Amino acid sequence: MRLMVTGGGTGGHVYPALSALEAVLDQPSAGAKAEDILWVGSHEGVERDIVGRTAYGYAAVSTGPLRGANPLQALQSGWLILRGAWQARGLLRRWRPAAVLATGGFVSVPMALAAWLRRVPLLVYLPDMEPGLAVKALARIATRVAVSFESAAQHLPGAVVTGYPVRRVLFETSRDDARAALALERDTPMLLVMGGSRGARSINQALQQALPRLLPRVQVLHITGLVDYDECLAMRAQQPAELQARYHVYAYLHEEMVLALAAADLVIARSGAATLGEFPAVGLPAVLVPYPYAGQHQRVNAAYLADAGAAIVLEDDRLAQELLPALERLLGDREALQRMSLAARALSKPRAAARIAEELVSIAKGGRHG
Repeated sequence: MRLMVTGGGTGGHVYPALSALEAVLDQPSAGAKAEDILWVGSHEGVERDIVGRTAYGYAAVSTGPLRGANPLQALQSGWLILRGAWQARGLLRRWRPAAVLATGGFVSVPMALAAWLRRVPLLVYLPDMEPGLAVKALARIATRVAVSFESAAQHLPGAVVTGYPVRRVLFETSRDDARAALALERDTPMLLVMGGSRGARSINQALQQALPRLLPRVQVLHITGLVDYDECLAMRAQQPAELQARYHVYAYLHEEMVLALAAADLVIARSGAATLGEFPAVGLPAVLVPYPYAGQHQRVNAAYLADAGAAIVLEDDRLAQELLPALERLLGDREALQRMSLAARALSKPRAAARIAEELVSIAKGGRHG
């Protein structure tokens, strides 16, 4: 069975699909192999780098953003999307997939449009709590729509609720094994700091201010993004020699991200879609800082975890003043962290990837393509 996948712009649109594809390959009834899967994304998006580390094929088409674009930019993006749809149509004709999976982001629009025009079964999956422009539009032409949460289904009538898919290894990696693999101290509390696939300037700066107070009591694994990496390395060099070994700085993590999540006692992060599945999978308490320029979906995501008792939410423009007191309060209350961990784990849906895989295989076997 041949399949095509599209989605990207952020890791939150890529990793759920990779988890679902892992589940597809595990299904004997699907009869699919890694070489039967082609990912269609943009020429320069983060999805190209992530998928390039897998065994799946990758093809790029033209596309452009519409949200937040001025009229001229919207016109240019519209032209690029139409051009990309024509390119995707050619890919469909050559690849002849049984179905297409789309996870959102403007990069998914050309491929999904081409699938609709050629009557290839299309599964649209929404990782977030609320659909963005791309998913709202594509849901109208999809063969089937899947969402992670019951509350998201009200925005997309008829959607199947699957849960948020995460990599199987997240459920299988122990804290001690993860710490050993990352050369972390076994018994010292570990704070994970991350800003999404591109990093987060405000989080990085607030952490730098807090480091002198944090490092005597915790070890920190900081995923900085490329822009702030050198600056954070310089900050590490300024710490006392005995504390430098407690500050682990990475520009980005790929396969090791699973280890970082499994090893952590607390995380500071944006509230992109991946937080809704990955943090619950490992029972990770969170301090969430919604990105203020990402529409409302990050706020909705953060509220979902906070309302469940699995996270606290800080505002981006107050982070420099509020981060350290919040961390000291949480790190000083092990019982509170344990309650947050249990609340997070209660939100996990271990079969989510298998559910999406089942939906994809179902439409592939029941649909037609031209």
